[in-house]
Amino acid sequence: MELRTLRYFVAVAEELHFGRAATRLHMSQPPLSRAIKQLEAEVGALLFARSPTGVTLTSVGTVLLDEARALLDHADRVRVRVSAAAGVATITVGILGDGTDPGVSRLAAAYHRRHPGTDIRIRDTDLTDPTCGLRAGLVDIALTRAPFDETALTVRGLRADPVGVVLRADDPLAHRDRLRLAELSDRRWFRFPPGTDPHWQSYWNGGRLREGPVVRTVQECLHAVLWNGTIGLAPLGHDLPAELAVVPLADMAPSRVVVVWNDGDTNPLIRSFVETATAAYRP
Repeated sequence: MELRTLRYFVAVAEELHFGRAATRLHMSQPPLSRAIKQLEAEVGALLFARSPTGVTLTSVGTVLLDEARALLDHADRVRVRVSAAAGVATITVGILGDGTDPGVSRLAAAYHRRHPGTDIRIRDTDLTDPTCGLRAGLVDIALTRAPFDETALTVRGLRADPVGVVLRADDPLAHRDRLRLAELSDRRWFRFPPGTDPHWQSYWNGGRLREGPVVRTVQECLHAVLWNGTIGLAPLGHDLPAELAVVPLADMAPSRVVVVWNDGDTNPLIRSFVETATAAYRP
């Protein structure tokens, strides 16, 4: 199995839709579909159950997803170590969240202009690790959201976004102008897997333990609401499918967009990244 094909597979598995996965991978859908079919032929089993509205993982696909993620993480670590040994001017940036955020686009353009000869590598991560692989040594710096355990990390705030609750559009609460957390106490929420940073888990669960489906990606969060009628929190200002709605929460602290790196890391590329990010996110 080629690493590229496994990356294709993980993208489809996380998006649960070939079209969205193709957009995320910056490729057209036909070659992506062919690559997945070839992978299924190599495995000797179907990895996805296909339908007109999207796909779902089969039991074999679920097993392969865990293994593929672990293998790709290892490959990323190998690249980081080899680049460091070769002395190549490289910085690996972990990104969590919406890549269409205008702040990300401004930052990418400004940093590229500032360091045209630098190899800038991006690691897109799911919602289970708010530090985007920083603690595991997979990235040099992370563009993410707080809160999380900040031990041995340096955090610089860039922006604060109000937060709302995501509901089905036909939910009785979906047409309210504003809600409070207490009004959602009897509802099922999507939540993150065991072992997720407790500060992060607590924030996105409104400060208390919740019951509901376990999710890892933004698309899984949205599908949990769409298919199961569960609820969850999200920053305001993001586009949602027409079948979903978001209602602002009156008593929820804003979600902070931050840049974070390891304490004491004196890499000048990191310092420059922080300076550029601060300017790019300035109102």
